Amino acid sequence: MPTFDLRDLDAPVIGAPMAGGPSTPALAAAVTNAGGMGFLAGALLNGEKLAADIEEARSLTSGPLGVNLFVPQPNAGDPAQIEAYAAELAPLADKFGASLGEPRYDDDAWAEKIEVLLDLKPDAVSFTFGCATADEIRRLADAGIFTLGTVTTATEADIALGRGVDALVAQGPGAGGHRGTFDPTAEPAPGSLDELLADVVGRGVDVVATGGITTSAEVSRVLALGARAVQVGTAFLLADEAGTNAVHRAALVDPEFTTTGVTRAFSGRYARGLHNRFMHEHDASAPFAYPQIHHLTGPLRKAAVAAGDPHATNLWAGTDFRNATSGTAQSIVARLVSAL
Repeated sequence: MPTFDLRDLDAPVIGAPMAGGPSTPALAAAVTNAGGMGFLAGALLNGEKLAADIEEARSLTSGPLGVNLFVPQPNAGDPAQIEAYAAELAPLADKFGASLGEPRYDDDAWAEKIEVLLDLKPDAVSFTFGCATADEIRRLADAGIFTLGTVTTATEADIALGRGVDALVAQGPGAGGHRGTFDPTAEPAPGSLDELLADVVGRGVDVVATGGITTSAEVSRVLALGARAVQVGTAFLLADEAGTNAVHRAALVDPEFTTTGVTRAFSGRYARGLHNRFMHEHDASAPFAYPQIHHLTGPLRKAAVAAGDPHATNLWAGTDFRNATSGTAQSIVARLVSAL
């Protein structure tokens, strides 16, 4: 059975997994060394890279470490819609001297990465976009791994609990990056984080609150609502140890960017980021097709970053992004728990 317990954390802060660059082994280890628990983003990696990241993070800390995986999605993509979207984006790709990627459907090397986890045994594993099967969760538990299901509704919590997770991550609408909705074509739940916590706290397992939490006052508030810990991503985007690219870092402090929005234009699945021109021009026509659209737009987004253009790449961030501060992860954790 898992030996990790959220109550053992010196600081009730989990570093949110942020796939695509911001999450690094150094950041995960630094959050852990500050008294919380760092998470590695296992999504968008193959098993070999995930194993290397776990081993690197483990070399930097002896404390608890977690890994997040994206659960494979049903294929919701319509080939004709994907082709039309590619044609719409082609002129922009040409502008950056880039070719669009292959809009392929895959399961993100799910089975391979489950085996990596069973072999290397991180302290905790969380799931996003759904929940692992009851059998997979039993196998992880037998390996001593603590499991958390990311949920956005009470119904999703019922599913995750029914499959045996040890804890829930309650993701409110203010969260940056992808929403954890189980249905890849569903509108994200409009209810507040407070409403979600009211629905899922007291269900027999600990709950981690996430979404729009960037200050010590907010940490204190959600803990008072029954959360055992908080999961924080946006607050770490400017951390010294984060892999956030220079364009993203600059945009987070640029007064030009004043709001965030939820879009499927970059990946074919709803995600929150700084509102930019790409979102404005392409969200309405972007099809539901994850991970196909993620793969399609990947080279274009990479080229935009190389060109220093924040308006043609995703700038994932939560609603309270203005509270993100630079500095070490240790200083950020200390700030988040200063009111406790």
